Amino acid sequence: MQNHEIDYKILGEEMQVVEVELDPQETAIGEAGSFMMMDQEIQMETIFGDGSQSQGGFMGKLFSAGKRLIVGESLFMTAFTNMGQGKKRITFAAPYPGKIVPMDLAKLGGKVICQKDAFLCAAKGVSIGIEFQKRLGTGLFGGEGFIMEKLEGDGMAFVHAGGFIIERELQPGEVIKIDTGCIVAFTQNVDYDIQFVKGIKNMVFGGEGLFFATLRGPGKVWIQSIPISRLAGKILQYSRGGKEEGSILGGLGNLIDGD
Repeated sequence: MQNHEIDYKILGEEMQVVEVELDPQETAIGEAGSFMMMDQEIQMETIFGDGSQSQGGFMGKLFSAGKRLIVGESLFMTAFTNMGQGKKRITFAAPYPGKIVPMDLAKLGGKVICQKDAFLCAAKGVSIGIEFQKRLGTGLFGGEGFIMEKLEGDGMAFVHAGGFIIERELQPGEVIKIDTGCIVAFTQNVDYDIQFVKGIKNMVFGGEGLFFATLRGPGKVWIQSIPISRLAGKILQYSRGGKEEGSILGGLGNLIDGD
């Protein structure tokens, strides 16, 4: 293996954390802001890019860091190395309610394509880069834009997404239609495309948008029940008084009550 081998435990329900166990001289890398706690003998170092073996010299590191800016991530990542004797633990926390998904890249063909901002942490050596969408329609209407995140290597990586996560193993030629914002990740052999919603009533009154994402097997896909953008939109809607629960009159009732 090119990547460091790490053991882990995922703890919690709605707000999960992943506890990574490092042998002496093993290293885990974490997204900026994901660190929660660690044992005393673990040394923290801020690095350009992802610290993977493929970065090369300074220009390689700079290019790797620049790619991360394109997908909305920080220029820097943090490497945590066990400098002590025996096993030591470090814990990374999810940024919002949802689930942490462990991905053994060695068992997933060495590459997984993810939504932007999905990456949480990984074993050192895992490469975090960008994946361009080749089809014009997919980039314009796919919900993720032309650029997604890709994880490459043969080690463990951890991604996070909102709500509940469903894993599906697609057979060759099997197709599923998904809300464009609900895709978390898929393996490299899965074909990702966009399909127009048919029927004028569906488009105007359906409330589900104008496009489906279609994923064609073979391969594995991960689907989230609520994207963070949708959750944030709902919170904003309620904070502005857009909907009121438990009242037929809603906002008018609040006005009558003097609220």
